[in-house]
Amino acid sequence: MNEQFIRPDVRAFLDDINSRPGPKTYEVAPPTARVMSARLRDLADVDSAPIATREDLLIPTHDGRTIAARFYDSRGDREDGPLVIFYHGGGFVLGDLDLYDAAVTDIAIGLDLPVLSVDYRLAPEHPWPAGPDDCEIATRWVASQAVLFGRRFDSLALCGDSGGGTLAIVTAMALRNEPAALPVIALWPLYPAVDLRKRFPSTERLGNGYMLTLDTLRWFNEHYAPDFNHWRASPGRGDLRGMPPALVGGATLDPLLDQARAYAMACVEAGVPVTYREARGNIHGWLTLRRGIPSSEQDLQSSLAAFRNLIEEYRP
Repeated sequence: MNEQFIRPDVRAFLDDINSRPGPKTYEVAPPTARVMSARLRDLADVDSAPIATREDLLIPTHDGRTIAARFYDSRGDREDGPLVIFYHGGGFVLGDLDLYDAAVTDIAIGLDLPVLSVDYRLAPEHPWPAGPDDCEIATRWVASQAVLFGRRFDSLALCGDSGGGTLAIVTAMALRNEPAALPVIALWPLYPAVDLRKRFPSTERLGNGYMLTLDTLRWFNEHYAPDFNHWRASPGRGDLRGMPPALVGGATLDPLLDQARAYAMACVEAGVPVTYREARGNIHGWLTLRRGIPSSEQDLQSSLAAFRNLIEEYRP
């Protein structure tokens, strides 16, 4: 294992996970991998905190389907303001509303803003571009409503982790190209993948032993089956001019580290206001590993403070 700085609780967590018997994610079929992911959540994530409002809803689509979503608010009612939309991670193959319930609850509490978590379709049952389609449809629908559960919104802030961070960027690009009924004022992609084809140095350097492996990344890509060169799969290959101000998060022991850095640098080059933060000594996925890696709580709180400041600076 690379001997660069690693937090003691991260080292202990990795030693425990890497020593456990059983197959790896890339060695099983997606349904089995989803069961394994749920077991890891029970082992490594915190419990969901109480919150004033937690409501499920179904968002209609033009083809008669519905997209499941969950609405969170730490207050029973509030004045008009921004709505945060969250897209979960999982490599476009794993993840759902329940796996991210604790994380999104704490985001809503920490930001003191309403948050909508979107449960988009997963590959390989629904390969690319089903995920981006659902995220864009759900976001446009919410913007057109401008009200949920008695709260009225004047703007949107998009966020997500891992593959959900990618989808947050892609959705923001779609709404920049064809604006929705509400403006997107801020973006928080947390350890996103921005170029699914390119092999960055961090992918090679950190692709084994740090939980997210090169083999698992290949497995995700094979099931997602995107057009790697299209901006709706690899947003880092697209034009970022006119994108919303961004808080970009990376982790120094993440194979996707260089992708987060590349997106932040591309924002600078495109004239997009950007703040870049790295969780030093932490790994990919820390948002949902806060029981297993307690120091990740501070990473979350400091990120939320930065995102809250970004939203306040650019809100209408």
